[in-house]
Amino acid sequence: MTIDMRSLQVIAPNFKKRLSGVTATVVRLVPVQSRDINIAATGPVIPSHVPQIPLSALLSMPRSGPDGPRVWHARRNVEMIGGLVLKHLLRKRLKLVFTSASQRQQSGLTRWLIRQMDAVVATSERGAAYLENPAQVIMHGIDLDGFTPAADKAALRAKLGLPVEAQLIGCYGRIRASKGTDVFCTAMADVVKRSPQAHALIMGRAVPKDRAFLQEIKDKIDALGLSDNFHFLPEVPVEDMADWYRVLDLYVAPQRWEGFGLTPIEAMACGVPVVATRVGAFEQIVVPGTGLLVAPEQPQALTQAIATAFAPPCPIREWEQKVRPHVAEHFAIEREAAELTALYRRLFSEG
Repeated sequence: MTIDMRSLQVIAPNFKKRLSGVTATVVRLVPVQSRDINIAATGPVIPSHVPQIPLSALLSMPRSGPDGPRVWHARRNVEMIGGLVLKHLLRKRLKLVFTSASQRQQSGLTRWLIRQMDAVVATSERGAAYLENPAQVIMHGIDLDGFTPAADKAALRAKLGLPVEAQLIGCYGRIRASKGTDVFCTAMADVVKRSPQAHALIMGRAVPKDRAFLQEIKDKIDALGLSDNFHFLPEVPVEDMADWYRVLDLYVAPQRWEGFGLTPIEAMACGVPVVATRVGAFEQIVVPGTGLLVAPEQPQALTQAIATAFAPPCPIREWEQKVRPHVAEHFAIEREAAELTALYRRLFSEG
């Protein structure tokens, strides 16, 4: 869906070719934002349903927007640099916004870039505390129409080639040490030894530098003779993810550290309770009655939390009733879109 440059008010760049959390945010958020403001994404790989402009159009776009400066909403260093080039070298009238999801000390370059922004957004209070600049906290949201509970979980499992009667426990996202994939698999190995009906679903992509890490995990599972209970699945397109949450009984987010972390929200919107580590925004997402929280890098604690979910009196059944209402109240994507649009309009009014 290509946008008329003359009416364009906000540009959301996504300069990364491969799927990432930032890419998923842009792809899901821009169509919702476009209901209230003239916004377009730009980048090398933007799905056709997302309002967008070609990268090449940035060079020739009118200097000003329909109401004065446009907003350039960056989410990575390279996109902040792109906005600065457009503003100061090509003389485009832009208000520069940066969203930071990081919860660690920023590099010198990142801190300098952030100082050049007109507004900064943090995705959590904890993330805001790491920033030198004042930041408005706007937590992520998800599309509640796209992430819904399964109408028939058993039928969906059969369709996807999964064991229908098993306890399916999932861990999705990039496979690397920071995501705690190894911690999850270590914990699940103990779970499976105690409860052979438990199966682990691990989905995600390992980039070349992380493939040895993944292979080491698989080798350990093979050595324990548990390979039949571990399913290493290829990454699927964003639009297909909901089905892979719907088949689960429990979702586990075992990260060592995280900027925000959308996957628990996606799982909960699909009616799936969560066990997560106390990193990112997980303490605000997984509240009492929706799952359990444990310390990061503690596979034994993770094993115990998973076991507790299914042990009599099976608290997981009560959690299943509460997770989606909690997400609907606090993490709808329409709330995120509305808060960002209000920020954009404030910047427009400043001229």
